[in-house]
Amino acid sequence: MDTTTLVEGRRFCEGPRWHDGRFWFSDFHAHEICSVGLGGDVRTEVTLDDGEQPSGLGWLPDGRLLFVAMLARRVMRREHDGTVVVHAELGDVATFHCNDMLVDDTGRAYVGNFGFDLDTAMAAMGPEGLLTAIATDRGPYTAVLAEVDPDGSVSVVADDLAFPNGIVTVDGGSTLVVAQTLGLELTAFDKAADGTLSNRRTWAPLVGSDGSLVAPDGIAVDDDGGIWVANPLTTEVVRVEEGGAITDRVTTSQLAFACAVGGPEHRHLLVCTAQSSDAEQAAANPDGRLEIVEF
Repeated sequence: MDTTTLVEGRRFCEGPRWHDGRFWFSDFHAHEICSVGLGGDVRTEVTLDDGEQPSGLGWLPDGRLLFVAMLARRVMRREHDGTVVVHAELGDVATFHCNDMLVDDTGRAYVGNFGFDLDTAMAAMGPEGLLTAIATDRGPYTAVLAEVDPDGSVSVVADDLAFPNGIVTVDGGSTLVVAQTLGLELTAFDKAADGTLSNRRTWAPLVGSDGSLVAPDGIAVDDDGGIWVANPLTTEVVRVEEGGAITDRVTTSQLAFACAVGGPEHRHLLVCTAQSSDAEQAAANPDGRLEIVEF
């Protein structure tokens, strides 16, 4: 399947979510949270005027928006009157920028973080060199997964994750799956009613028998339990089933960084694409796109 361009001229889009009949997304370097309809009409929902970069998005049961403030290592909350306040401080557990987030039906949020300075490491080693370094010694490149209760209290629910990124739940919410971007796998946990995680296991390995690599960035689950995986190493999103079988491939016009399933029948896949994730390049060049395909 091939995508078509829904929106172009953005900076760097991430964290897409389907909510109230629209796809919501963060634009890092425009410092905005926006939404878009299937017709391509973009609406700015939140503007951050302090230079902060928004990332993962989610909603509390009462409809208030939560979003990740990457650089401050916080989860922010937009109140019903539009004011934005701190929901949770993650600086004590996140060892570098925070990134994606899942908010479950109870309002409990799960938040990943880089763990280390990715741009500096990429500049020094390149993607292949960095992956080799991590395969040799994960220690300097791992991070924790934070859990934030609805009251804003924070705990660590998993560690030793190589760049925990996109997060979804499957099996009716009883299994949480997190993308280890630099671990090259989707990792699953049993999710208890109190939010704790256990029984860590590989849900899907993403190194092919031919040596091909999928570095899972943003992920999205469809109604059949398959997980769509944006691969920032390529211009492609793949649909993966438990065990690692790839059932579908979507070709994008640029590198694929995040995706969301939505639409009135949950048959639309939105993909956030860009020429590069390099912060300086992405901030300077408005080549970010939102691409879409119906499956």
